[in-house]
Amino acid sequence: MTYSVLEDGLIPSDARIRLRVAKEYGKFSPADADIDDDTAQEAAQNHFNPMYTFDTSSIASRSEDGETLASVLDDIGIVPNPYYAYSDYEETKLDNIVKLINLPYDCDISIYNLSGTLIRQYQKADPVTFLDWDLKNQVNIPIASGIYLIHIKTDQGDRIIKWFGVMRPVDLDNF
Repeated sequence: MTYSVLEDGLIPSDARIRLRVAKEYGKFSPADADIDDDTAQEAAQNHFNPMYTFDTSSIASRSEDGETLASVLDDIGIVPNPYYAYSDYEETKLDNIVKLINLPYDCDISIYNLSGTLIRQYQKADPVTFLDWDLKNQVNIPIASGIYLIHIKTDQGDRIIKWFGVMRPVDLDNF
């Protein structure tokens, strides 16, 4: 059913709902009432026509729920991991790209090598849920192969991801 104007307090929508039911569509009375009696139909809920209800409270968003926040932070990741000199995100032979995925709206991302040296920092404050890392440091120099620690800091908590990457040497002779 599509509503083009505001009717009966409903917001205009193109949403469609399809239901499969095991019971044939027809008038039904849970009591022993006469379903063909006009007076009884007026008094009956939905005029004895089938009525289905559903509840979406179990899938509604929650706020300030520590367990849910912890599980959301666990979804943050980096792909591909491990990185073996190539990913599907790269468009040219000079590209080196990995994606940090499932990021919250606001977060600070710090990337360190195993000796604890800060490699790169990002401040994210947009609704996009991923961030492309070009595998370069703060001064635009490609990183070395190895293991890196990625620290994502949010208002809800922190997440640390370990990432392994093998870099390919740039071959400028084969272009």
